Amino acid sequence: MSIRTCDRGHTYEKKSDCPTCPICEKERKPERGFLSTLSAPARRALENQGVHSLEELSAYSEKEILKLHGLGKSSIPKLRAALGEKGLTFKD
Repeated sequence: MSIRTCDRGHTYEKKSDCPTCPICEKERKPERGFLSTLSAPARRALENQGVHSLEELSAYSEKEILKLHGLGKSSIPKLRAALGEKGLTFKD
């Protein structure tokens, strides 16, 4: 376990080589919307892909989403439900 300090001055402990500050991630987590239901790695994967809305998400197939690093099978039901609430689906 190593003690680190991020660019914003937060001090935290990490076991892995992951450079992400957990304090910054907690501050960045949306309070509502479909991204708020996801884990930080899954949220970052979608954001890095340019997916910030359900309309943008609906342009992808489940298979394409699962290829993104950070997204796993447990995210798909949450995403499918969020899409369904807006009358949207994943691309076929």
